[in-house]
Amino acid sequence: MRMRRDPARARPFGSWLLGKPDEATRRAALRVRVLLALVVVVANLVGACAVFAIAAFLLPAPPVDDDAEVIVLNLVVAGGYVLVAVAIGAGLGYRAVRRRIGWALEGRTPDEAEQRAVLRIPLVLLGVQAALWAIAVVGFSLFNALLDVDLLTHVGITVLISGAVTCSYAYLLSEFVLRPLAARALATGAPERLFVPGVTLRTVLAFSLGSGLPVLGLMLVALSVLTGREVSATRMAVTVLALGGIVLVVGLFLTLLAARATADPVRGLRAALTRVERGDLEAEVEVYDGTEVGLLQAGFNRMVLGLREREHIRDLFGRHVGEDVARAALERDVELGGEVREVAVLFVDVVGSTKLASERPPQEVVELLNRFFGVVVDVVAEHGGLVNKFEGDGALAVFGAPIPVDDAAGSALAAARCLPSRLADAVPELSAGVGVSAGAAVAGNVGAEARFEYTVIGDPVNEASRLTDAAKDVEGCVLASMAAVEAAGDEEARRWEPGEELALRGRATRTRVARPVR
Repeated sequence: MRMRRDPARARPFGSWLLGKPDEATRRAALRVRVLLALVVVVANLVGACAVFAIAAFLLPAPPVDDDAEVIVLNLVVAGGYVLVAVAIGAGLGYRAVRRRIGWALEGRTPDEAEQRAVLRIPLVLLGVQAALWAIAVVGFSLFNALLDVDLLTHVGITVLISGAVTCSYAYLLSEFVLRPLAARALATGAPERLFVPGVTLRTVLAFSLGSGLPVLGLMLVALSVLTGREVSATRMAVTVLALGGIVLVVGLFLTLLAARATADPVRGLRAALTRVERGDLEAEVEVYDGTEVGLLQAGFNRMVLGLREREHIRDLFGRHVGEDVARAALERDVELGGEVREVAVLFVDVVGSTKLASERPPQEVVELLNRFFGVVVDVVAEHGGLVNKFEGDGALAVFGAPIPVDDAAGSALAAARCLPSRLADAVPELSAGVGVSAGAAVAGNVGAEARFEYTVIGDPVNEASRLTDAAKDVEGCVLASMAAVEAAGDEEARRWEPGEELALRGRATRTRVARPVR
């Protein structure tokens, strides 16, 4: 079974001719120069042949005395001019291209002016060829008028049609050949405005070359008949069939070339958009077009860059305040103040942190604390809570805010039971006291308009902190308020047993505590 090609990895139409994407810039520049020279030379030689074909076989010519002598003279003059024109055109084109791709041959990054110069190479070559063909139109028209004035219009129109066809053909192919250098030129800085006429010119040239000019030829044939010129039925049939064949074959090919010049980057954009939709923000398209399509490619890359930066900021934001807080802040307007919520609070604090800091190097202390907090964050997250803040060697976790939890107290108690064993496995060098409390507290943003943080304020926070201090002196190092156990679901509550009443520092009443069932 044939595997379907991934459109995200599909390369532009005709890329096999242009070399590999990772080809060295200097080598790509040399390849482009050779291909451009071939395009210009071959296109103009074909155009010269088209002049004779159209004049001799397609457009009805006026009767001229001594046709053979006229044809020979035209062949000699035209042959000489073609050789001279091709040499001049190749020389001017070579110098123009060499000057505009100097940065590539030198292996350096182009500036904006050099970017613009590279993208306008097809226009420069078009201008050189148009000037040489304009000279040919005037020169051959006058030359044939000297031979017979009736040939003036016939030859002028013939050379004009062939020149327009040749220039259009060479322009479209030059754009195609230039893709590797255009991609390298635009890799470091995509355009913010058009550097070349755009898709409109490309479409008009394709139409003119593939359909407009052959149809014009048919109209000239009809006009010659209407003006009384005698044309045989055979000659008329050959002319119509030939021009019709040009419309069908050449027109189709060049329309396809122009269409693919626009469709290829659009297909690449569609494939890249699909990757972005799937969450791959590393998607990027190669910018190799100086028209509106290139602006679209560049705009997509800037958009994805902005999404990456936004996602990076969101990730950092979530790491600092917690994913739930970050999500809530992004989904609605953030304002100072809070609301009363029924929450459970878990506080965990390292035992003997002062001694630890005095006996170990600071770097080692930080490494231990990071491993310690890593376990705390994982356990709290597994039970649906949020580590609200880190306080030196301690951490405050909240259950039930900002995201409601069905059994906030039960989740906090389950996390408290799990923490000692997980910490003993991951960070055996440290031990910690764990305290849990539950009740009504104010959850919201506290601070100033320019700088605030999400936090929970209330008696459960103070009680959990005091229980943590007390837990450091009991077996298991875990204590919870009996109120938290009574607020939990039956399944979690059965895992705790009532304990004594303790007088916690800073509290007027004694607190009934509970311990995990052994």
